[in-house]
Amino acid sequence: MQLTVDTSYWTRYRSRANNPDLDPTFTFPQAIPGLFSGQFPAIPRTDADLFPDAHIQAIANTAGFHFAFIEQGGTSLYPSLAQRVSSPEVLRILLSIGPTETQHFQTWQDKAGNAPPLTDPTNGLVFPNLNAAPFGGEDFQTNLIMPEPTIFLNRKFPVCSIIRPTQTKGAAMGAAKALTDDGLFIGQTNPEFFELLRDLASDADAARREFEREN
Repeated sequence: MQLTVDTSYWTRYRSRANNPDLDPTFTFPQAIPGLFSGQFPAIPRTDADLFPDAHIQAIANTAGFHFAFIEQGGTSLYPSLAQRVSSPEVLRILLSIGPTETQHFQTWQDKAGNAPPLTDPTNGLVFPNLNAAPFGGEDFQTNLIMPEPTIFLNRKFPVCSIIRPTQTKGAAMGAAKALTDDGLFIGQTNPEFFELLRDLASDADAARREFEREN
């Protein structure tokens, strides 16, 4: 009900020149800047949210971009953690669930691309035309669902279409922070919840493959 949605995944997966694993300080532009600068509902809170039409459509648009935000996080998280685990059973779990996250992301970013441009008259939230400047063109067409080729592993290698990021360092803690910043836990006041969340993420990030050496 109070989401701050990071929509930079839209430009990150369309970038041919930048990869967050190789360009950790690069800031990918937000597709919907307004969603990243406020708190907005992705479900109707009361019957009053059903009107006017532009308001309920903005709620639906928010939901579409938020679903894609969640799934792109999982798309990166599972291969990131798979590089660390030593248990074959845990590895099987990660490799079995991870690809479904990617399928979900592909579906939801396609749905988000169908969000009609509008301005919510109740709060001023703007959904721009993503087929127009500053986006638009082949790389930013709204029905694009495959990652554009980009740099990977080494800048000397040819570009390829990849999941990004898949860096393992701090992956789980980064996911926990992203979900918290997103506003999913607003209303959760029990400090033990956040302590457990941090502990689980810390343990996941501390996992090491046998014989792994630090870079």
